[in-house]
Amino acid sequence: MASIRGIARTAGRHATAPLRPTATTMMSTISHNFGAARQSSSQSQPPSSSSSSAAPAPTDPVFEDLEFDSSFLTPLLPEDVKMLSPLERSRQRTERLPGSRYQYHPPKFDRGPLHPIQSPESSDPTARDFVPGPYHLNRLRQTYHTTIASDLMTLAYTHTIPGTEKIPTPQRLRSWDGSSPYHKNRPLRQPRGDPKLPLLEKPITFRNIPEIRSVTLAAFVPKAAREPEHLVVARMVTQAITGKVATITTVKHNVGQWGIIKGQKAGVKVTLYGNEAYDFLDKCIHIVFPRIKDWPGVNGSTGDSSGNLAFGLTSENTALFPEVEANYSMYPAKQIPGYRVFVETTAKSDRHARLLLGSFGLPFYGRLRD
Repeated sequence: MASIRGIARTAGRHATAPLRPTATTMMSTISHNFGAARQSSSQSQPPSSSSSSAAPAPTDPVFEDLEFDSSFLTPLLPEDVKMLSPLERSRQRTERLPGSRYQYHPPKFDRGPLHPIQSPESSDPTARDFVPGPYHLNRLRQTYHTTIASDLMTLAYTHTIPGTEKIPTPQRLRSWDGSSPYHKNRPLRQPRGDPKLPLLEKPITFRNIPEIRSVTLAAFVPKAAREPEHLVVARMVTQAITGKVATITTVKHNVGQWGIIKGQKAGVKVTLYGNEAYDFLDKCIHIVFPRIKDWPGVNGSTGDSSGNLAFGLTSENTALFPEVEANYSMYPAKQIPGYRVFVETTAKSDRHARLLLGSFGLPFYGRLRD
């Protein structure tokens, strides 16, 4: 290609080509000028011998642009050109390369701790489970880590005299009588009646300090079966006070007096985790509950014996949230729903869960159930 380019450049000096020559015209012009150049060079040289007349002189100005080396050879780099490593080139690059080809993608599957390719930590922005944030420090959560967590170990401390025998935990499951060979190495059976055994309460140490795991809000709107706009308002209010889009729940059983059928959409539900759960409890404890007239607190008998407590909010209580109160005219007053709030904690008993929520400022009344 370089040789043809040089011949075309030489031919352009002696002949005038059209503005846009075709491939056939260009090749014929090149061959004509090349033949003329060979004839002129042969006439200028003396006829000393047949070999010298056949080979043109390489110093002839007509062939100064021709390249006698093959175009398949790798050209030598100048001395002032330095080969940079990929790391140095990436540091000197001002623009980002396309992510589809050059960006690192963590593996989709975890192939065990001994695999040479490991997924990055969740705090790494390249991780697949990376979530940016938090963008603010939750006051209730910060108080828990700085004050409440250490106080809970003091309040729940149980002193035992050194040398005291440890009371063994009674067996709550039934064993097999061994009347069949299939009873061997089988797990223990549930008690009679198949009850739900509560979790065993363990002393609070620095390893198992109770904390909030999640907060679930559920609203039942039976009128939404006939009037769907009630369900729209319920989702709007739920998203306003929680900041998350609620999912629609369906009816599990037929209720004749309410005129609802199994499978109809008649409720909303949303679950909050992390800072969102602490933000919601913070609003309830410091804004909503103090404004409820003659509110006694949360019933002390609530709980599922496994560290999960619940309380209710009426439609009037829901209207006290600042997000709803600021735009109260946007929601029909008779369509604002009430909620059942379930607070899931890492505690193993209701007593420890009440101790945690009580330290946040949530009052309890009535008989306290262990």
